[in-house]
Amino acid sequence: MRPNNLGHERIHGLATLASIACLLLLSGCDVGHSGQQAAPARVIEVATVTVQPRQVELSTELPGRTSAYLVSEIRPQVNGIIQKRLFKEGSDVKAGQLLYQIDPAPFQVAHDSAKASLGKAQANLTPLQLRARRYSELLADKAVSRQDYDDASAAVEQAKAEVEYWKTAVEAARINLGYTKVSAPIPGRIGRSSVTDGALVTAYQASSLATVQQLDPIYVDVAQSSAELLRLKRNFETGLLSTDGKNGKHVRILLEDGTPYPMEGTLQFREVSVDPATGSFTLRIVVPNPQSLLLPGMFVRAVVQEGIAERAILVPQQGVTRNTKGEPVALIVDDSNTVQQRILTLDRAMGDHWRVSSGLEPGDRLIVEGMLNVRPGMTVKAVPLDGGNAGEQAAKTEAPAAKSN
Repeated sequence: MRPNNLGHERIHGLATLASIACLLLLSGCDVGHSGQQAAPARVIEVATVTVQPRQVELSTELPGRTSAYLVSEIRPQVNGIIQKRLFKEGSDVKAGQLLYQIDPAPFQVAHDSAKASLGKAQANLTPLQLRARRYSELLADKAVSRQDYDDASAAVEQAKAEVEYWKTAVEAARINLGYTKVSAPIPGRIGRSSVTDGALVTAYQASSLATVQQLDPIYVDVAQSSAELLRLKRNFETGLLSTDGKNGKHVRILLEDGTPYPMEGTLQFREVSVDPATGSFTLRIVVPNPQSLLLPGMFVRAVVQEGIAERAILVPQQGVTRNTKGEPVALIVDDSNTVQQRILTLDRAMGDHWRVSSGLEPGDRLIVEGMLNVRPGMTVKAVPLDGGNAGEQAAKTEAPAAKSN
């Protein structure tokens, strides 16, 4: 009988535990239903800047190379032997400074010979003139024939021509004698010499003795595409850009390592024709170079002013993303605090801002922080970013403009 009692007690205990579990479950359900309240939806907070147009100076960086302001290739103008080189290679020379001395002896002899012949011709002229004058007086008395007088007059004219001939011969000999002194025609820096003392040179030879280059000022030649020129002209015609007569020809120069050159250049002219091979034309800039920091052939970049945009829209680059098609897009908050998406057209980067050609209007609130947490159509809380104005922030950016891709 005892085993049966133990079985009844075990069944009774299990039933009790089941009852307690049901009561707890029911009480939990009742508490859940009675205490449940609708949690308020959390509004996401985003930082925005207000789009405002402002006046900006638009410029573009163009690659270019330097070239000497003046170049003179030194060549001899007479044949002879180089007696002495009178300059130091790589030094600065002045205009008229003697560079080479060619042996002047044969040219001095030719000059002296021509002078002697001139003196002889002048000496012969005097008695012929006296004879012609006497014949003229005797002809009136018919003491001499007309033929004798005509012969005397012709001899005088021939002697005069002889004098003129030797005068020109003396001048030619003097010029050739002067050419034995080879001088610098321009001031500048002279390069290496291709000849040494004792070398034989010929007049107007193909190879130069040396080259003098004037480096202060120096030219910077840059290439600009013809398509870009047409775009600028259209912008001026439509009023999107205006000219700056005061600073429009000032050009900043950036060296090969990106550092700015301390002095500004001046735009001298634009080439009148387009290179058919490249579709570009040349801009020539004159740059002061007193320290000879710029040397011919160096690669530089010129920051050329395009014009003044009176109402340019600049926005922080962090507020612009790309969609799946690669198009630049931005999120704005409208008057009802709803997020809207705009597809933009970007003109160029200016420092850490984009210049927007279309897609945004003045007064739009552009989301610059928190955009990863929102989607178009969501309601958000817009908080102005420090500075809150895209135009004021862009005014602090002083970097040169560059083309956007």
